[in-house]
Amino acid sequence: MNSTVQQKFSIWTLTAMVVGSMVGAGIFSLPQAFGRETGPFGAMIAWAIAGVGMLMLAFVFQTLSVRKPDLDAGVYAYAKAGFGNYLGFLSALGYWSAAVLGNVSYFVLIKSTLGLFFPVFGDGNTITAIVISSMLLWIVHSLILRGVKEAAAINTIVTYAKIIPIFLFIIFVIYGFSADVFTANFWGGEEVSVGSIASQVRGTMLVTVFVFVGIEGASVYSRYARNRGDVGVATLLGFIGVLCLLVLVTIPSYGIMLRPELTALRNPSMAGVLEAVVGPWGAKFVSFGLLISVAGAYLSWVLLAAEILFTASHHQTMPRFLAYKNKHGVPSRALWLTNTVVQVFLVLTLFAQQAFRLALELTSSMILIPYLLVAAYGVKLAWGGESYENDPVARRVDFARAAIALIYTAGLIYAASAKHLLLSAVIYGPGTILFVMARKERGQRVFTPAEMGMFVVAALGAVAAIYGILAGAIAV
Repeated sequence: MNSTVQQKFSIWTLTAMVVGSMVGAGIFSLPQAFGRETGPFGAMIAWAIAGVGMLMLAFVFQTLSVRKPDLDAGVYAYAKAGFGNYLGFLSALGYWSAAVLGNVSYFVLIKSTLGLFFPVFGDGNTITAIVISSMLLWIVHSLILRGVKEAAAINTIVTYAKIIPIFLFIIFVIYGFSADVFTANFWGGEEVSVGSIASQVRGTMLVTVFVFVGIEGASVYSRYARNRGDVGVATLLGFIGVLCLLVLVTIPSYGIMLRPELTALRNPSMAGVLEAVVGPWGAKFVSFGLLISVAGAYLSWVLLAAEILFTASHHQTMPRFLAYKNKHGVPSRALWLTNTVVQVFLVLTLFAQQAFRLALELTSSMILIPYLLVAAYGVKLAWGGESYENDPVARRVDFARAAIALIYTAGLIYAASAKHLLLSAVIYGPGTILFVMARKERGQRVFTPAEMGMFVVAALGAVAAIYGILAGAIAV
């Protein structure tokens, strides 16, 4: 890991980082998650909106990787370059928190899957489940400490391996598809109106965000790329491939079971759908595929989380101690902090009634601010014309794409309930202490007046959320 050559990733490794980050727990829970909110018509609208919105965001990542090659670690670096130190910090903190919560959801889903065969694991939040999850957490931690390159190579192998069960699921479900069942589910309920469809679509938006989280995987690892141009291409290749898989898992499932039956499935709900087509072995098959998939996605997200903390520290937005690397070139202190917080959240899942669903929704909520800031920076860059001096056509195209991505990400924040925004403030508010530490240890002014206002809002939101939890007004 010490040589420059050893650290460089090919376009296929970068693409595998994108696919490995996105294809994890979420895809295996789609039939139940969508069935709970909408029918096929609403699902198609939701995927169309999410597909266009996320494609525009992918284009923004691609554009920024080419026009701002000096900005490494994408999500965090773009926010800081465009909007200053504190918003850059919040972007890094939000992205890192999403990675931590996503990793918690992976552990919960692994144990929930094993709970299909071993009741002692329950829904993934029993004491036994927490103990086994903790053991796995620290085993993987030790593996990653041996080197990022080695861990990334394992991730590439696992990424290809986990796609096979998903492909087979799609083939079997299409074979067992019933047009009558699909038609009965089509409108998602007895009432057919613009308002009811809009409500159904809104209910799915956080789910679509969760399964697309990771689209920035190649951008985060841009400093390891052999070619900067590979970063944008890998992002688009990974996005298009994963979008096709997500749609093909979701829509045909409505032709297998009625919505109430889909809603009642336990996660991983793909197992229940395939079992309805081929019998009990189908549930075991999907469960095995999930274990491979989640293992790969977890590895990707641990790497991404540590990388974000390391780079933010390197650029003086996180405390200095997070910029330390061990002899294998791994940001070990960032990794220790990440996995320690994952461990804390694993213990807290003992007290959550629906641990996986809560982790899923909080992951989606935490990633919204970072994505919004990336889209906004894309708009700002194209509007100001920087790096577009001799390319007015590209400037107009990039501005249009970034504007659509900005509208989409702003719409996602609207779609997120006040509950989830308040819960995200519980992390943004107290987490600001890391920003204060970083500024003070370098002798810099902590906040500008505008940043102080942002911090006050985050702090008040955190207080309101904690009060709501204690008073029972916000259920977890």
